[in-house]
Amino acid sequence: MKRVLITPRSLSLDPPPELDALRQAGFELVFSTPGRMPDEAELLDLVPGCVGWLAGVEPVSERVVAAAGSLRAISRNGTGVDNLPLSLLQDRGIRVVKAEGANAVGVAELAIGLMLAALRHIPDEAAGIRSGGWPRSRGREIAGRTVGIVGCGAIGRRVARTVSAMGANIIACDPFRPEVYVSGPFRWADIDTLFAEADIVSLHCPAPPDGRPVVDAARLAAMHPHAVLVNTARAVLVDEDAVRHALDTGRLQTYATDVFTEEPPPPGSLALHPKVIATSHIGGLTDESVGKATAIAVANLLAALETEHAA
Repeated sequence: MKRVLITPRSLSLDPPPELDALRQAGFELVFSTPGRMPDEAELLDLVPGCVGWLAGVEPVSERVVAAAGSLRAISRNGTGVDNLPLSLLQDRGIRVVKAEGANAVGVAELAIGLMLAALRHIPDEAAGIRSGGWPRSRGREIAGRTVGIVGCGAIGRRVARTVSAMGANIIACDPFRPEVYVSGPFRWADIDTLFAEADIVSLHCPAPPDGRPVVDAARLAAMHPHAVLVNTARAVLVDEDAVRHALDTGRLQTYATDVFTEEPPPPGSLALHPKVIATSHIGGLTDESVGKATAIAVANLLAALETEHAA
């Protein structure tokens, strides 16, 4: 029986019924360690003999691709492919397909939740009450604030629409400038202008081809004092040392992030800074997003394998 590797943490820990379509098509499912991101050693052990791979955000090395002698297609249960060696996969004739927009609602809602948590100091208030105190921090409202959206794909557009409906002014940066329908003020700007004018910046873009961070010391220095930075996209978008300095000096009030260079973050990492609100890569981890993304990823994988078989 032909095998398909399943590695997203949300699927290995609690396999959803949407995976049954693969079994019904005659494939044996091979799971990585439940609830954990597989490392290179585990992938090297699991990938030989697999013709298909339903992949998460785990880094895929050239060694893993070399060991995948039977692999014909990789289907992501999301849109990001920064973790994949795309040129090598193309050279090997291994197709890569993505579940476009499947988790847009979940990620957008988390980004907005992080904005509100930062503006109203919700984590600190909750922690203070749990410890027996009665903290009453003065917060700020999102209405009337300028929210900068970096990247206006499915997620960024949804964030823009929602915070606009809450009374925010939107300034956005995207090289493709897609149609964005909002109820309030909206304008396009270059990225440096966005960082200089926004009270809140939310990142929803891919990593630049040159690998340089989008959020560096210069852009942080240009931000309003006590600004909020939200990152539900990719850890590599920010220079963590520069973010730490901006937090320590008060340039940033809060860095709210769902993504990290190492997951879980090690002791001493930026995630543990007192002015960081950190969530454990849960943007797409909702019942609705997992089901939708899995269904799309499975359909894409079956179509890719069928096309490969027909060829």
